[in-house]
Amino acid sequence: MEILSSRILVRSRDPERARTFYRDVLGLAVYREFPGGTVFFLGQGFLEVSGSTTEDPTGGTQLWLQVRDLAEAAGELSEHVVRPARREPWGLDEMWIADPDGRRIVLVEIPADHPLRRDVRE
Repeated sequence: MEILSSRILVRSRDPERARTFYRDVLGLAVYREFPGGTVFFLGQGFLEVSGSTTEDPTGGTQLWLQVRDLAEAAGELSEHVVRPARREPWGLDEMWIADPDGRRIVLVEIPADHPLRRDVRE
């Protein structure tokens, strides 16, 4: 099997409110729109907000978004923060926010001295 593309699908109790959050609050660029849905660029992937649900999102599924500046993101998203930024035991700086349905979104900044940022080329 060869995977050519991927996207995360989000169903919301209020799809228009969710689309507004991802577009206007998080500032995700729109990849494409279609009747009943919007697909956003999400770093190296896509996030599609379409359809609706009456169910709450589960804690077992979260979005993990790497940002360049976590302090800046914290200032911009202060009303959506559910856990303030802190350094995790694995060395990443993380802050948790929630979308309008309560879906957890982990915003991550990789510190300059973290192994993920080290240049391993000789």
